[in-house]
Amino acid sequence: MTKPFAPKRHLPSSPFKAPVAPAPKHFAVGDQVTHDTHGLGRVIGVEDGVAALVDFGPAQMRILSPYTKMTKL
Repeated sequence: MTKPFAPKRHLPSSPFKAPVAPAPKHFAVGDQVTHDTHGLGRVIGVEDGVAALVDFGPAQMRILSPYTKMTKL
């Protein structure tokens, strides 16, 4: 098994701009969301910057930040 490549660091002397990190996603109670694995759901609880509690119908899941597989509808 091979490890994924580490991201390249930006050199201060480089003529190219440094890559910009995407803004973290924020969810509020009541937001409808979709998750790549669990499907459609509704946010029922939020821990600021840590996790979101989402009701997917048959199960409630605690989705941890940075919410890469979850988007707001």
